[in-house]
Amino acid sequence: MTIDESVKYILEYLPDYPATLTPELIVQIRKDQLLLLPEEADRPKVKKIENQLIDGPHGDIPIRIYTPDGQREIFQAVVYFHGGGWTIGSVETHDVVCRKLTNATGCKVISVDYRLAPEHRFPKGLEDCYAATQWVFDNADSLQVSQHHISIGGDSAGGNFAAAITLMAKERKGPKLKSQLLIYPATDALRSITDSPYASIRENAAAPILTSKLTKSFWDYYLSNESDAANKYASPIKAEDLSGLPPALILTAECDPIRDEGEAYGERLRESGVDVKMIRYDGLIHGFVQLPLPINEEVFQKMGMFLKESVLSIPTK
Repeated sequence: MTIDESVKYILEYLPDYPATLTPELIVQIRKDQLLLLPEEADRPKVKKIENQLIDGPHGDIPIRIYTPDGQREIFQAVVYFHGGGWTIGSVETHDVVCRKLTNATGCKVISVDYRLAPEHRFPKGLEDCYAATQWVFDNADSLQVSQHHISIGGDSAGGNFAAAITLMAKERKGPKLKSQLLIYPATDALRSITDSPYASIRENAAAPILTSKLTKSFWDYYLSNESDAANKYASPIKAEDLSGLPPALILTAECDPIRDEGEAYGERLRESGVDVKMIRYDGLIHGFVQLPLPINEEVFQKMGMFLKESVLSIPTK
């Protein structure tokens, strides 16, 4: 595991937490994350940002809508789910990520502040995200969004949600999603580090930010019971049929314990006839899109190129 020098420099300024979570530590990390956020003046500019509450199966769901510059009559949209091991993170922690995604793609980005575990275990956060995706589809006209150009995306736990929601939408005959953007996604519930079929969980066991023990701890706080680990909506790679799902861009990091399961999911999608592009970034770690790294300009450009492929037919002023 050879970590990029620019990553090593940033890691010196980040807090170091124990490898095993407790409810008290989760609360502390949530508070600490907000203290690390850049000032508003230092964040990328977008044309408009709106906060809104929408109805969900377990109560109101906060969302944040980002509108890019430009004079379009109608936009492509990306419904985005933040990472954080299902227990931490928010629209605030991923505000810069969503601003960059908005600017790189020219899409409206709808960021979802779903319910977190352990207060709300599987599948409540996922159900929030599905409800938000359905809401964007149902309210496309008022959002100035094309129903035919709604994509879905997320990082880490959010990537897990995005993958699961493509399955839910297919099986429930819900929104027809244009594409899926999976950034170092969790796709297979980790029940044992030693017995895992993925070499990266052991090769990168002591990786920065996300260790293998922390990965296991996140899963333990997210799932309600052992049987949940086999549920395809918790572990999308366990779904028997992945055919008919939207094209996918899967980004992984070399020095990430969950690297291999993300790539294995991409291979399964390909075997099922889904158009998949996978990019592994050498020297990078889990969570890299949130870090101020020079390489991220290229990373967001790749996301933009992938999503813009379906924008050509949208009328502009």
